[in-house]
Amino acid sequence: MEGRSIYQQLAEQIGAGESKLIPRIFEALTDEKEAALLLAASPPASAGELAERSGLDRSEVEAMIDPLFKKGVLFKSKKAQGTRYYRVRHALQFHDSTAVALDPAPGLMELWKEFMDTEWTEFICKFEQILPNSVLRVIPVNVNIEPDARVLAFEDVDTMIAEAGNISVTKCSCRAIDGACGQDIDVCIQLNRAADYAIERGTGRSLSKEEAIEMLRKCEDDGLVHVAENKQSLGLVICNCCHDCCVNWTALRGGTGKFAAPSRFRAEVCEEDCNRCELCIERCFFDALSIDEEADVARVDGEKCMGCGLCAVVCAPDAISMQVSRAQDFIPAV
Repeated sequence: MEGRSIYQQLAEQIGAGESKLIPRIFEALTDEKEAALLLAASPPASAGELAERSGLDRSEVEAMIDPLFKKGVLFKSKKAQGTRYYRVRHALQFHDSTAVALDPAPGLMELWKEFMDTEWTEFICKFEQILPNSVLRVIPVNVNIEPDARVLAFEDVDTMIAEAGNISVTKCSCRAIDGACGQDIDVCIQLNRAADYAIERGTGRSLSKEEAIEMLRKCEDDGLVHVAENKQSLGLVICNCCHDCCVNWTALRGGTGKFAAPSRFRAEVCEEDCNRCELCIERCFFDALSIDEEADVARVDGEKCMGCGLCAVVCAPDAISMQVSRAQDFIPAV
């Protein structure tokens, strides 16, 4: 890495070596000593080991740990034998953790906005090429699911909340950076150890299960799509994504669409019940609904439908139902 600045080296370590802006974001967040500590923090290490690897005094390292943790670039692995620390691992985590910091560094949000506007699409399209499975998946809202469908625990937000041991809510990192849509920002729900992390860091506040369910229902009413990790387990995060600020849909519009997978369901319209109000068309993020002018009824493009169910929420005559329509490749539970 000779000739590369310490910030360029950090960008390379999180898979963004070609980016012009990620090094600048690291520089906005850290001085050179802090950057040296981050370079040393992989694999996870104790404070003493970090001092040895970085050449810094242990007292300096210990003084840096909490500020870097709160900035979202250093994480903790708490084990019986002691706490070990590791740096942010990839660009997606870097985006999500730093954008919700309580006291963002001067110019940080502007740099992230520039990255999202100028580099994100190319970055995510390249990232998709090496993905074995989608990172995220859409979760359908709980309306008008076909009666015989088996809704699995890890694709049902109510079950995810019911089975969580701890729940918190943080800012949506995408809307914290952009926010052009004007939708609520404090709606990113964290579960279990993700909730513990957010509460310890001060970026999240604790929610009861009743408060979390109420928040999810409001998100559905506001037209936000539930998105979770693509795993055969309950996962750690339920995002509530808007149409324009959220990064999850970029690849659908400009790439292969592999980053975010659809749910197993697809909207279907009962022609006899459809009143042609077109509210479903206004609701759909993915241009999957249109009016068939000849039949004068709403139609669903099955190739575009992500199975979120937001169209069904506003269908007064209940003409839209969610039908099982596809298999899905989940990342195995761990």
